Amino acid sequence: MTKPTEPQSAFAALLDSSNQPTLPKVGDIIEGTIIALSKSEVHVDIDGIMTGVVRGKELIDESGETASLKVGDKARATVLEMENENGQMELSFRLAGHEKAWGELDTMLASKEPIAVTIIAANKGGLMVKVGRVDGFLPVSQLTPEHYPRVDGGDKSRILELLNKFIGTQLTVKLLDIDEAAGKLIVSEKAAWEEQRSEALRAYQAGQMIEGKVTGVVDFGIFIGFGDGLEGLVHISELAWQRIDNPKGVFTVGQPIKAMIIGIDGAKISLSLKRLEDDPWQQATEKYHIGDVVKGKVARLNTFGAFVELDDIIHGLCHISELSHKRVKDAGEVVRPGDTKEFKIISFDPAQHRMGLSLKALLPVPEGMDEDEKPERDEAVGTGEPNDVPEASAAEATADDATPKA
Repeated sequence: MTKPTEPQSAFAALLDSSNQPTLPKVGDIIEGTIIALSKSEVHVDIDGIMTGVVRGKELIDESGETASLKVGDKARATVLEMENENGQMELSFRLAGHEKAWGELDTMLASKEPIAVTIIAANKGGLMVKVGRVDGFLPVSQLTPEHYPRVDGGDKSRILELLNKFIGTQLTVKLLDIDEAAGKLIVSEKAAWEEQRSEALRAYQAGQMIEGKVTGVVDFGIFIGFGDGLEGLVHISELAWQRIDNPKGVFTVGQPIKAMIIGIDGAKISLSLKRLEDDPWQQATEKYHIGDVVKGKVARLNTFGAFVELDDIIHGLCHISELSHKRVKDAGEVVRPGDTKEFKIISFDPAQHRMGLSLKALLPVPEGMDEDEKPERDEAVGTGEPNDVPEASAAEATADDATPKA
């Protein structure tokens, strides 16, 4: 048997030793030194063992780590093939960068820290952003009230026109959702804003008066900006004790205004203008009483009767069953908006802002009709409140009421 030569014995010992270099496998991330580069490919020395090459689309790196490489720099890459047609290891900056970029996003999501993003495009549903080099989406519902496109009727073209103004600007957001497999990244400006606002809100409480300016006027009310970047909603039912059909005819953006805080729910602030004044319904007890005959003007009709103005503020409801001794299917059969008639007050609840009126109580009972024979009445309907909006609506209404439907 041939005795091994000295060099052969040394090589065998090296292979058996713990100092033997470990070759990477496909899918591993390796670190090497740049030995040559061009626009189309980059050559990497891997621990003096072999050379790797990065080319084509694999040069694109989401993390931005390899954007400004030069000869002698260290770089990380993912192994695609152990040996290509030229005997080199095929590598990818793209995969290594993707893993690094999304790993950093996971860290940002866990930290819940606000970050600055650049707006790169817009569509009718929101804004496209860049977080580092990763594309993300900021839904329109996740914009702050200041940036929210308040468009009556949800005109999509007008919404897009307003959103396009943000392209090229930066907004402060928080990461809301990440799905690396689907390549989905959702951010929220509102979440970052609400965190800041919660600190400022500690100085306020329900019942407190604030001074600010009207920042928006919409069909369902007005927005008021006050304090350090705070904004609240005055629902249409809280604008005045009398009915207001169109806030745009009464309020303008920039108008100085005072309001009362009536609710704080998380970052939602509900305000009221009418509660800064005495409730005229309480004072109405001195003027109106059950059994009184009063003169009123029919303001409007609906399926369950006629709303009647007794004065600028106090309105009552003449239920359809109280319009006539005969059964009436449509209030318009008996009265028209603008008609002035005498009514009898048959119920009065100032605390609930309700007054029931009757027209038939002042009319003679037709011959042949029993006085106790009355049309059926739906007691579940009928309100004398201005704007026909329950009190709870003001506290529950938010800027989301104006969210355009995509």
